[in-house]
Amino acid sequence: MAGFEYDITKHGAEAFTRVAYFCSEEGECGIEEVPADQLRILGDILNGRGAEGWELVQLFFNQEGVLAFWKRPL
Repeated sequence: MAGFEYDITKHGAEAFTRVAYFCSEEGECGIEEVPADQLRILGDILNGRGAEGWELVQLFFNQEGVLAFWKRPL
């Protein structure tokens, strides 16, 4: 059975200056106030890694930036 390899990448906050990530009292989480240029930056990251065969597993946002977890088949 083939397995996966994993990678974790960090993308600095300077590229995502207005990302507002929040969770409601009901536990629903989302992103608001994301300017179009920052959506493009995030899309470029996702598409670039996807072209290399990586699949996004999870994104974490905090004041230091974005941490992305990836996997792809061996």
